[in-house]
Amino acid sequence: MKNTVTTFQNAKDKHEKISMLTAYDYTTAKLMDEAGVNSILVGDSLGNVMLGYENTLSVTMEDMIHHGRAVRRGVKNALLIIDLPFMSYQASVYDAVINAGRLVKEAGANAVKLEGGASVCPQIKSITEAAIPVVAHLGLTPQSINALGGFKAQGKDEAAAKRILSDAKAVEAAGAFALVLECVPSKLAKLITESLRIPTIGIGAGGSCDGQVLVYQDMLGMFSDYTPKFVKRYANVGDTIKQAVAAYCQETGDGTFPAEEHEYNMPDEIMERLY
Repeated sequence: MKNTVTTFQNAKDKHEKISMLTAYDYTTAKLMDEAGVNSILVGDSLGNVMLGYENTLSVTMEDMIHHGRAVRRGVKNALLIIDLPFMSYQASVYDAVINAGRLVKEAGANAVKLEGGASVCPQIKSITEAAIPVVAHLGLTPQSINALGGFKAQGKDEAAAKRILSDAKAVEAAGAFALVLECVPSKLAKLITESLRIPTIGIGAGGSCDGQVLVYQDMLGMFSDYTPKFVKRYANVGDTIKQAVAAYCQETGDGTFPAEEHEYNMPDEIMERLY
């Protein structure tokens, strides 16, 4: 069943949880879609887990479009959301609308995601007025990592908590159809979830959110540079890959691969005529 913006709102209204995972390539997206995930996010986290950057700040629109196109080809039923990367929307409303439109036209996004609260409400309003659905993102916002002073939980004191709650209400009023809450105290996330009509998607924000999102390399044990506290590993695919590659190298080295069953044959009489 095709997931849409309406699907998200219906899930919130019916108290049904929403599942979301990141993906950055055709093969992974196709597997996730077939497994039944409600939404796939082509996150700018691809800078870390696919391109090896220290953070997301170097990710470009071209990166997002390239990976978004690949994911689009593998998705039939999941709602496809693609991140607007750093400095693709902050400078002006015009930039925000143009770049959001590129993600829809060139990469096939069903919706776009951007970081920030009241400061980006004009962008959210204008993008939604262009008939492009928007997901907002509050709490730990990786594109603001230099201003935040590192990767750490947000909203732990009264002033910060009030600011996030106010921003949540502001982005809803501006037209966002969903809100990602990253690395905020679970009690604050619960209050925000109860205060909004639109669904919240948590990542390190506790179980009271209307849905959850994880970076798939984290939940599959494929990315070991660092592991956030909020990650649950559902498999250790990274170990499986390393073991398989080691076995391949061993068998290639000792000549046991390829074996006869991996070879193509031809009639002996043809071979005899070649000598």
